[in-house]
Formats: sequence, C-alpha cells, structure tokens
Amino acid sequence: MLVRLNNPILLTKAVEIISELVTEVRIKMSDFGLSITAIDPANVAMVNFKLPRSAFSEFNLDAKEGVLGVNLDNLKHILRRCSSGSSLVLERRENLLSIVIHDRIKRNFTLNLIEIESEEKELPSLEFAAKVELNSIDLIDSVEDCAVVSDACSFIVDENKFVIYARGLNSARAEFSEDEASIHGENCKARYSLEYLQKFLKGSKLSEKTILQFANDHPLRVDIKPQNMELSFILAPRVETED
Repeated sequence: MLVRLNNPILLTKAVEIISELVTEVRIKMSDFGLSITAIDPANVAMVNFKLPRSAFSEFNLDAKEGVLGVNLDNLKHILRRCSSGSSLVLERRENLLSIVIHDRIKRNFTLNLIEIESEEKELPSLEFAAKVELNSIDLIDSVEDCAVVSDACSFIVDENKFVIYARGLNSARAEFSEDEASIHGENCKARYSLEYLQKFLKGSKLSEKTILQFANDHPLRVDIKPQNMELSFILAPRVETED
C-alpha cells in the first residue's frame, strides 16, 4: 500500500477531531479511498470519516493490506508536522506505517501498527423527523452560548423555526427562522450532551454548512462535508431530565 496526499491538512484536522472520541482505530483502505468508523468507549457517540480516492494524487492498494490499526494520538502528533505546503506519503511496510512529509526537506516517520479487535462498523440506518442545515459559524456560536449555562442543550423544531436551548440556573436560547436555516420535517425536540457537541463542531469549522438530523428523544446525526471529505457523527440523546 502506498498513497500520496498533496494537501494533508484535512486529514490532519479530521484525525485531531476523531482522537478526542477514541484512541485507537482501524483505518480502512479500499477502492473507495480511506475511511474510519469508530464508537467512543462510553457507547454514546459514533464517528464516520471518509476521504475519497479522488482526494489522493497517488493511490496504490494491495487488497491484502486493507486495514491499518493505529493509535490516533501517535498519528495525530506526526500529522501535525505537516504544513499547508506539504505533501504526505503513507506506505505500509509489514507491521509499520511509513509516513513521509515532503516540504522544504524530506522527513520520515514510522508508526507501529497495532492489532485492534473490533467488528466491522457502519453508521446505523436511522429515521429522523427533522433535518436542519445552517451556517456552521452560527451553530458553533449557539452551542458555545449553551455551554456557558448548562452541560446539555435541546434542539427543537417548532412551527418552521429551529431553536437551540439550554437551561441550568441560567438559560441560553438561539432561534433560527427559515431565512437563516433550511428547516424540513416535523415538530420535534431532543436533548444532547454539550461536551460531545463541542467536540463534533470542531469539524464544522472545516465547512460553511452543517447538517443536523434528529427526532423526539432520538439520536442526532451531524454531517459535515468539506470539499473532498465527509465527517459524520451519531450522538445518543440525553433523556433523564426535561428542559
């Protein structure tokens, strides 16, 4: 296996975000490209990352070498050595992953591959009552507002409005009309952990828009689709209390 990325920044950012949820992953290399699907240790969140073959300037794959088990913290620290003008070459050599960064000079790293006992995972097929697409910066600001007053917030669709609301001793509320967001589906409400949402929305900084899908007391799906990349999350609802 040998692949080359002329713009490794998106991969670097994605690995940083995923590493906040899980420490070890199976990176799948296939005819599609590179993908990661993992569940966090608490079984609260799931992440799916796809970097299509078209994003690579070179992509040579041996079918026998389709899965790379890696420690994400170790990989993250190596990828951070890439700059905006770098190119990145990944090559499997038996139980090692050779990582070469080309910029002003050629720099070589090796990463030990690890065995990860895990079943093949895919994002679950879920049905949602509502779908909201809005500017990422507005979503990030609204979630950060809620984090000032609580550890969870509610996503609400009500009469063609989308509301993000949190209440502890104090409260925070952001309201979006159809002029400010694309809102489709039924009225519904669900509550989610702000700790996880803040981790997910670091990915929203990579894209102008973020898509949210949810239903009453139902898992949330977050989709972020920068050019040449897809990043999706599933988050279990918080149902123990009402706002």
